Amino acid sequence: MANTVLHKADTRGHANHGWLNSFHTFSFANYYNPERMHFGALRVLNDDTVAAGMGFGTHPHDNMEIISIPLEGDLEHKDNIGNATVIRNGDIQVMSAGTGVYHSEYNKNKDQLVKFLQIWMFPNRRNVTPRYDQITLNKADRKNQLQQIISPYPDDAGVWVHQDAWFHLADFDQGHTAEYSIKKAGNGVYVFVLKGDVSVNDQSLSTRDGLGVWNTEHLSIQANSAAEFLLMEVPMNV
Repeated sequence: MANTVLHKADTRGHANHGWLNSFHTFSFANYYNPERMHFGALRVLNDDTVAAGMGFGTHPHDNMEIISIPLEGDLEHKDNIGNATVIRNGDIQVMSAGTGVYHSEYNKNKDQLVKFLQIWMFPNRRNVTPRYDQITLNKADRKNQLQQIISPYPDDAGVWVHQDAWFHLADFDQGHTAEYSIKKAGNGVYVFVLKGDVSVNDQSLSTRDGLGVWNTEHLSIQANSAAEFLLMEVPMNV
């Protein structure tokens, strides 16, 4: 029998700093919930909106896989390992912090918001050499199918991470269904709904709801409306 944990959108931690409006699925900064520390290797899932021209000043990270998925607008990234880039909707960014990296993230535009998901995962190797990567995806490849955006393998689709994790994005029409098979025994899956209504193993989810499922080999997914969602398969033992 599969285990599940449901996180409704309105139960998330919330911090509005004026320039930053952030919702936290898991404990982060001043939001602390001992029952919501992480889902396996998935440590942070922040749903961030940054005001025009504002952003995160230079700050450090180490021994974490950090993934940014822009949803709207343009996010400017700079770091101390030589990268100065802009990521937009359709791009995926990954940073392996490893032994330590400093970076900043700003809304590049002075006239519109930037919205993005900031995701942290515990790595399966500590103290690696820091690295940065970003790719631009073909958004048509997620129409009524699961588009792989992250894997453990440099030669596989998407960007790679130091973890036995696979992420997929999907954009389903109402009524479309899909089956997802766990790629590595012992892994679990966390589904986060970006917009619309989705059922996962008959559990109904709406915009910004999250559902973690483990002790199973398969998931059944159905779009109850036009829907977009992120599916994250991660190790449960960390």
